[in-house]
Amino acid sequence: MLPMNSLDGIRILDLSRVLAGPWCTQTLADLGADVIKIERPGNGDDTRTWGPPFLKDSDGNDTAEAAYYLGANRNKRSVTCDIAQPAGQALVRDLVVHCDVFVENFKVGDMARYGLDYASLRTLNPRLVYCSVTGFGQTGPYRERAGYDYAVQGMGGLMSVTGERDDIGGGPQKVGVAVADLFTGMYATVAILAALRHAERTGEGQHVDMALLDTQVAMLANLGANYLVSGKAPGRAGNAHQNIVPYQVFEVAPAAGNTRDHLILAVGNDGQYAKFCAVAGRPDLANDPRYAKNQDRVRNRSELVPQLEAIMKTRTKADWLAALEAAKVPCGAINNLAEVFADPQVQERGMVTQWAHPLKDGLRLVASPMKLSATPVRADLPPPLLGQHTQQVLREVLNYPDEKLSELKEGKVI
Repeated sequence: MLPMNSLDGIRILDLSRVLAGPWCTQTLADLGADVIKIERPGNGDDTRTWGPPFLKDSDGNDTAEAAYYLGANRNKRSVTCDIAQPAGQALVRDLVVHCDVFVENFKVGDMARYGLDYASLRTLNPRLVYCSVTGFGQTGPYRERAGYDYAVQGMGGLMSVTGERDDIGGGPQKVGVAVADLFTGMYATVAILAALRHAERTGEGQHVDMALLDTQVAMLANLGANYLVSGKAPGRAGNAHQNIVPYQVFEVAPAAGNTRDHLILAVGNDGQYAKFCAVAGRPDLANDPRYAKNQDRVRNRSELVPQLEAIMKTRTKADWLAALEAAKVPCGAINNLAEVFADPQVQERGMVTQWAHPLKDGLRLVASPMKLSATPVRADLPPPLLGQHTQQVLREVLNYPDEKLSELKEGKVI
């Protein structure tokens, strides 16, 4: 008997595409929800074509499967439906009756034009949890704007604190992955689970209004609090921490064959700082009243850090890592992705799964990080074919006869 999943019995109708919405529904699918991914006939989710890289077949040739799509759509079922047609809208309404959650990331007002907004669908299913993911939310002066991760990283303040210090030639820098999208997807997941709990207790659904800008502002975290408390807008600190010293990247002596090497030193408290100074052979820096406490190290950063930079360059990365780890001083290497996936800890934790994909056996993808002892996450392949599950879902969920399916197919609704 297969183990149960946490969200067994929950069905989600997913009209989202690209990243924020699909990241949310992928997480819910990992937890066992039946996610029906509605895609446009002929094209599907935009990310199916966002490459290269594309999955290569057994002969080494590019297929039509973009890695981007494969990374955000595992454990889902693909159903094609043209919601611009009245018959497609009717099909979605039929499915809504049998679903617990509806997720969409269309522009504000688009769903109402199709009769698929929350106000319309709640009359069909009062328990429905309806989640809208947009750039700026359902209210406010920007609500009708299209919102994209890159722009939101800028508007939400993240790029003002990301990048090298301006005084040494730095400037605005986005984060290397689409964090506004990803964090919004994760917050949407939490909100949907809370709304499902409410529906379970009361029989009442609700509208979840998720905005990338809201999420980005929330994710300013301690830096947002720093500004609101002090009234002073923080600037870019490069690879240093705004509130902790030493907590940054340091250059170290290069190993044989390398021109430069670096490591991260992440001293989180005064005790760890004293241990670091002992490892470095400089206990005087721990006893110096200018540096003994973190608040003083932050205030005297410009005097202390150059001394530490000179010390760190006296030993190689391997030497430092071994000595610091033995002393329980937080530190770490800066790995490229090849090194990440070769790391024995990453491998032991099962962060890569291997799939028997119809286009290529042995496809490797990143796994879910959630590890539940009683209800483990699912691990099914992202739907490789656009509309792969259309007939299966419409027969299983709606009991559509063959004649109805043929009619919808001939009308290019599915």
